[in-house]
Amino acid sequence: MKLSQGVEWALHCAVTLAEADAGDLASRRTLAGYYDLPEAYLAKHLKSLVRAGVLVASPGPRGGFRLARAPEQITVLDVVEAIEGATPSFVCTEIRQRGVCAVPRERCAEPCPVARIMLDADRAWRDSLRAVTLADISDRISESARARARAWLADPSTPPPPLS
Repeated sequence: MKLSQGVEWALHCAVTLAEADAGDLASRRTLAGYYDLPEAYLAKHLKSLVRAGVLVASPGPRGGFRLARAPEQITVLDVVEAIEGATPSFVCTEIRQRGVCAVPRERCAEPCPVARIMLDADRAWRDSLRAVTLADISDRISESARARARAWLADPSTPPPPLS
């Protein structure tokens, strides 16, 4: 399975926003600058996160983005599905019903073993991502990196403190 670069960007931005003080907003320019990302392309992903209810956007010159819920309530799967969609990674097209050895449709009422295995794997992957929240990821980041994020979000015009 290959996920788009947008998933990485969205997850990092969401985890960074988890460090913001409650109610504070970060502009797309602030988030793009923190990671040196193209602002216009990042904006597309931020809008997807808003549509999915992961982020809240406030318009205007002092507007920006913040998490829609507490970091403990937003899973990695929420972010992945906001960017990639909720469609399973495997789609069975029933090729066993084609070709010279085609299985008759009436004998294909149940998913084939290939489809079962692939759908089980997709379910396990999604369950794994559903079990991890933004707060869990944030807890794995060093305190100095978290402090840098808070400093940048508070004042992006000042260089963040060095990592210790």
